[in-house]
Amino acid sequence: MTEALPFEVYLIISNDKYEIYLLDKKNLKNIYKEEIYVENNKDLIDYNLLSSFLDKNIFKIEKLIGNFLTTLVLVIENNQILNFSIGIKRKNYGEKINKHYLESSLAELKDLFKENYQNNKIMHFIVNRYLIDGVNYTSFDEDIEGDHMCVEVNFISAPNILIKEINKVLEKYQIKIDRLFEKKYIKNLFEGDSLDLSVIAFKIKNGYNQNEIALVPKSLKKTGFFEKFFQLFS
Repeated sequence: MTEALPFEVYLIISNDKYEIYLLDKKNLKNIYKEEIYVENNKDLIDYNLLSSFLDKNIFKIEKLIGNFLTTLVLVIENNQILNFSIGIKRKNYGEKINKHYLESSLAELKDLFKENYQNNKIMHFIVNRYLIDGVNYTSFDEDIEGDHMCVEVNFISAPNILIKEINKVLEKYQIKIDRLFEKKYIKNLFEGDSLDLSVIAFKIKNGYNQNEIALVPKSLKKTGFFEKFFQLFS
């Protein structure tokens, strides 16, 4: 399934249930939804049950969209997921502090994460705050004078082995994961709302949180630094 199609499929793997949604992107309504509750006291994914659940639903979804399903968005809840903040402080040597300067700091933080957590895949990369000489800024519309800049970001990541095992199940259906989201994070962004997780994930996928950095594949051309949110090569 490609981005050109008017539908997206969302698979949610939680500690207590598995869910699958077929979302009408234009109307933000689910035209198909199924779920199954699981007994899970050890925070382990029952891959046999997951495969059985997909067996019962993938064909029905493909029949509805009139096409083979090739990608889906995965939303996951798991105690193995890492969630922590990290900051970096840089001294400025006469440069203007601007978007390019900030991008360099963010790339440095991303590389620092990858160097120290090589067995994890970044799911979310969020700017908590950035300060110049102790003053908090929310945008970089103009060049800013300053001697020091501090950037604090939040990383949410999943073990590569966990994603690999889920991919093994999806390979049976020739389906790949298009995007990866952490359930608790996306639910907290819409706390108090009664939206389905598929709608929440769709909104975040399309730039709802302007402080979240989009990690785009290296093969894709970079269209601009600031559109709705940051973009860095993954």
